[in-house]
Amino acid sequence: MTKLADARIKAFGPSPGADESILEIPASDLQGLLSEMVETYNSMVELVKDSGILRGRDLARLTARASDSLMAARSPIDKMLLLNAFIRQLLSRLKAHMKAQPGQAGRIVQVVSKIQARAIKIVDYIQARAEGRKEISLDSSQARTMLAGSGEHVSRKECIRAMRRAEKLCPALECNHKPGDGRQTMRLTGLVRDLLDCDIWQRSGMTV
Repeated sequence: MTKLADARIKAFGPSPGADESILEIPASDLQGLLSEMVETYNSMVELVKDSGILRGRDLARLTARASDSLMAARSPIDKMLLLNAFIRQLLSRLKAHMKAQPGQAGRIVQVVSKIQARAIKIVDYIQARAEGRKEISLDSSQARTMLAGSGEHVSRKECIRAMRRAEKLCPALECNHKPGDGRQTMRLTGLVRDLLDCDIWQRSGMTV
């Protein structure tokens, strides 16, 4: 029972004695890990923002300081150590908020789940339309129409959040402003050959 109750990751086995050997890690591997940590940090920022824990200037100042610190750091290891500290900082705020307002915990889960569910719908819809094409795109207006057809009436802002999450779930998609559009309409674009290999259920951690 004690082992079941203590739901924490343990250290990686007993620490060896003094070892002066050097571990060589390809720079590309470090860069990949760094990118994943940046994505984790940005997801945490979205979570605290959507949950109302931090917004506006406070959140902007926090992310600006983090960005400036990362830009100033020279080595990937230094950047990863900083990112780890920033992620822990956001986790601390999240934990403090949930302790202060226990009733909000369910709302936080609901917010994340709703964005994720919309993102999955968007990727599914794009993949369904991809057959027979080389490239495919979906703008925010089309995405809102699709979501409305499934019974969800979402705002433009909510739709763009779901589109950005779809981009993270399916790296074959790219979310950017529509070229030459004065209204700066957002759209998702991608090559079909890459899109069809995207397993969004695995990346989202969900099963069917």
